[in-house]
Amino acid sequence: MITNYSNINLGCKRRVSSGIDWVFQQVGEAIILEDDCLPDLSFFRYCEELLERYRDDTRIMFISGDNFQFGRKSTNDSYYFSRCINNTPPIWGWATWRRAWQYYDVDLKLWGTMIDDNWLKDILEDRNIVEQWKQRFQSIYDHRFDTWDYQWVFACWVQNGLVILPNVNLISNIGYGTEATHSKATITEFANMPVEAMSFPMKHSEFMIRDSRADRYSKDSMKRLTRIKQIISNPLRFKHIIDNYKNNKKG
Repeated sequence: MITNYSNINLGCKRRVSSGIDWVFQQVGEAIILEDDCLPDLSFFRYCEELLERYRDDTRIMFISGDNFQFGRKSTNDSYYFSRCINNTPPIWGWATWRRAWQYYDVDLKLWGTMIDDNWLKDILEDRNIVEQWKQRFQSIYDHRFDTWDYQWVFACWVQNGLVILPNVNLISNIGYGTEATHSKATITEFANMPVEAMSFPMKHSEFMIRDSRADRYSKDSMKRLTRIKQIISNPLRFKHIIDNYKNNKKG
């Protein structure tokens, strides 16, 4: 076993990205597990088999162990293909190749030449979500946001790449809470999600097409959960919504 530790605190943005850079200086492919995330043991075989199967297929950018369908089965296959349009990138447990990671840029320098294009609208379709991602990318470009994962999403989108997501959830994030670096929410369906073992041999799709319905379901589910969390955390807003509902009902 070889290790790589920093002598100083580089922060989330620089330490994670530089650590993965180092990994791909050593090997051509890797399985990556976020801290505070627990995998089902079948996650590792799932990654190993798909890393080999799609090793030379440049249409695939990475393999995720996350499933945000909340029990809904999008296909009879063992996994499906996604454009990775969730507000929460599926990087709690994942795997990729050096050939894909080469497009990663922690400082998002390419964003400066793409700000005014409509390419985000083509991917995300929803105007409000487009604005959210524009703000995220701009804050990273301006060095105001200490994160690494949105840059990976950007690289996947710019390369028009697909992400593999399992049809069962293989990763549980136990790191949500007030003391977390980013995942500070205490009311969320994403915390401590149950895991389920992947069945083998896996059933592979006969074609490679993005599952837009599954992507849309994940995106809409996250939007609903965000609104519920905002209402619960703001009693005055909740009262305002109820008052409006009553007034509209009387009218």
